[in-house]
Amino acid sequence: MSRIDESRDFLPVRIAVLTVSDTRTAADDRSGDTLVERLTGAGHALAARAILPDDRGAIADRLRAWIADPQIDVILSTGGTGLTGRDVTVEAHRDVYEKEIEAFATVFTIVSMQKIGTSAVQSRATGGVAGGTYLFALPGSPGACRDAWDEILARQLDYRHRPCNFVEILPRLDEHQRRK
Repeated sequence: MSRIDESRDFLPVRIAVLTVSDTRTAADDRSGDTLVERLTGAGHALAARAILPDDRGAIADRLRAWIADPQIDVILSTGGTGLTGRDVTVEAHRDVYEKEIEAFATVFTIVSMQKIGTSAVQSRATGGVAGGTYLFALPGSPGACRDAWDEILARQLDYRHRPCNFVEILPRLDEHQRRK
């Protein structure tokens, strides 16, 4: 069963938060605020924050820039994961992924089903890895951001979490690029 191993030290990670919205501003970005509150409250560092419109190319460019930044370990985006024509965050994420974390979407759906029932099928939340950086695309509602953080990411981004977690393999995510 999963648990926190108190004999291990907490290792903070550096997390960037990207809000994808045609209408949100810094003054009313409740989902971005939710993620920032949760990650800093857990002891992690906010490495960067931005708001971009629903533009696939611009989103992918920002993701690539943050992936290339050695001061960013994890990117959390919120918004643009639905089914409408303007929802292109998932496609932008997949444009940059080296590997997709398929189980993230599955586990997020299970968590969502417990909160919103079958409406969970309308989310296309996703996770992946690129350039030694974790990327997660979350829905644009504060509730979905809370659920993703509280039920999945808070544990997986905690080095003390057992039996395994994302932090302990972080140094090995780009090992294929270092081999000669």
